[in-house]
Amino acid sequence: MGEMKKLNHTEVTNFIILAFFELPEIQFLLFLVFLIIYLMSLIGNLLIIIIVCSNSHLHSPMFFFLTNLSFLEICYVTVTVPKLLAVLIAQNMIISFMHCMIQMYLFIVCTDTECYFLTAMAYDRYVAICKPLHYTIIMNKKVCFTLAIVSWTISFLNPVPHVTLISQSSFCSSNEINHFFCDITALMTLSCSEISVIENLNYIEGSIVGFTPFILTIISYVYIISAVLKIHSAKGKQKTFSTCSSHLTVVLLFYGTTFGVYLRPQSPYSMDLNKLFTVVYITAIPLLNPLIYSLRNKELKGALWKAIRRSIKCCRQYLAAPSQQ
Repeated sequence: MGEMKKLNHTEVTNFIILAFFELPEIQFLLFLVFLIIYLMSLIGNLLIIIIVCSNSHLHSPMFFFLTNLSFLEICYVTVTVPKLLAVLIAQNMIISFMHCMIQMYLFIVCTDTECYFLTAMAYDRYVAICKPLHYTIIMNKKVCFTLAIVSWTISFLNPVPHVTLISQSSFCSSNEINHFFCDITALMTLSCSEISVIENLNYIEGSIVGFTPFILTIISYVYIISAVLKIHSAKGKQKTFSTCSSHLTVVLLFYGTTFGVYLRPQSPYSMDLNKLFTVVYITAIPLLNPLIYSLRNKELKGALWKAIRRSIKCCRQYLAAPSQQ
């Protein structure tokens, strides 16, 4: 990438996103792959939002949180992937200091919000399976809206200290970010300031935002599995657990990759591994989320096929209209 620039913080007006510069021969192929994933993620999650909003029988707490999660997944890929596509196809690797800080802030917001929503969805499944007679009372509209608003509000406040500290750091070794977006761990490796405060904040915040929701999710599933095991028929067990199996799949994918990136010691040599983990939960999870939920949830699958049949019928009527005139 050429000679590294020796810089002071006051001279840093932009960064260089290296992305996958070590693979120059497949840049166009990577562009096509990420473009397809991005478009499919947008279409899949937007389709879930439209279907849930347009079907009154899907206006339940589970689908309310699912629409929030789908909207969040759209934000997730939109924050990072368009810039990556520009880097891959046009070699537009420059990102301004301000835009870099904004991208980092929004990315952390999305990560934190997903932790909270996955926990809220686990609690919803716990109430539905373990306290079915009180479900409508416990998971009423007020509770659902409160959980959503609190999740979004806390998530928008959480990254403020991180972004403030990083923005005040000195970057005197290089302005080349060995990542495909402005990730906090990648920026920390470039800083020549004392970053122990940021590292400690990461671990503390990771424990609160990461481990606490994760532990609450695990507790919910302990109670869920315990309740399922008490069901005598195998068919009953399978039917009951199938209502939360899609959510559990997303939980394992999300936490497995995020913990691998943020809750282990960082070094310049670990950034390539970080990129691999991050690709999974930035691109694969938003893509798999609509597929997992639509394929494993009978109500959503039924509404999806109904919408497809209605669309085909409308298209046929539209195409047949001119011939009837």
